[in-house]
Amino acid sequence: MYKILRKEVFSETVKLMVLEAPLVAHKAKPGQFVIVRIDETGERIPLTIADFDAVAGTVTIIFQEVGKSTMQMGLLEEGDFFENVVGPLGHPTEIKNYGKVIVVAGGVGIAPIFPIARALKQAGNHVTAIVGARSHSLLFWEDRMRAASDELIICTDDGSYGRKSLVTEPLREILEQNKDIAQVWAIGPSIMMKFASATTKPFNVPTLVSLNTIMVDGTGMCGGCRVVMDNGPKFVCVDGPEFDGHHVDWELLLARLKFFQSEEKQAIEHWKEHQCKTEAMLDAQTKAAQHG
Repeated sequence: MYKILRKEVFSETVKLMVLEAPLVAHKAKPGQFVIVRIDETGERIPLTIADFDAVAGTVTIIFQEVGKSTMQMGLLEEGDFFENVVGPLGHPTEIKNYGKVIVVAGGVGIAPIFPIARALKQAGNHVTAIVGARSHSLLFWEDRMRAASDELIICTDDGSYGRKSLVTEPLREILEQNKDIAQVWAIGPSIMMKFASATTKPFNVPTLVSLNTIMVDGTGMCGGCRVVMDNGPKFVCVDGPEFDGHHVDWELLLARLKFFQSEEKQAIEHWKEHQCKTEAMLDAQTKAAQHG
């Protein structure tokens, strides 16, 4: 059992949890992920590690409620427990002194890009960070990203904070003005990573993306996280999660992400219906007890 030591609500759907997981924290490195399970019957949920503290024995996860399992996870509070926290999984980011680098984060992608940016800066790189969200209310960890980079550019789709633009616009401008950018990391929604990779390709700047495919077991056995590269298929859980964005078959990846949309919708509806019935039953029991 893995205790939730702290919970923070960033927005209606985005939440942070600090978990007591000393063995995972001791081994964790930037770019890796964990698979968590709420209870014995819970779905296995892959989440990139947002932060870790080997001394305190803690791992930080940040997630967005998009399906039944993450909605259910969002109801957990400090003091509650996860049944399982498996990890760290996947290959860690290769951290070294590249020179000038850019990290690009979209939405909840801020969480996994933060430890990478921090490690790159500690390794002596000049780090430019570009962070984007739909609106100001969905941004988080601005202070952390500012501390982990030499320059921070914030973009919002609606212009409510920072620059009104997609993250690809400042990315292209920086590449046009600087011919010595050694590497780019882009993490966020798949469509954002696709266009970030398309932006850097004409400049021949190596671009790593962290793929968030459908994943089941996380050990390479099920094949659910298969992604097609120029040189053949790979499995995100054991070959990734980082890949060269210039060689990903993005159209196939985006299509595969839609495979279980109808089933997920049914699961959410069934769960919400069950929640309503449970709450109604508890209310009835409370009223009965009050009236003796």
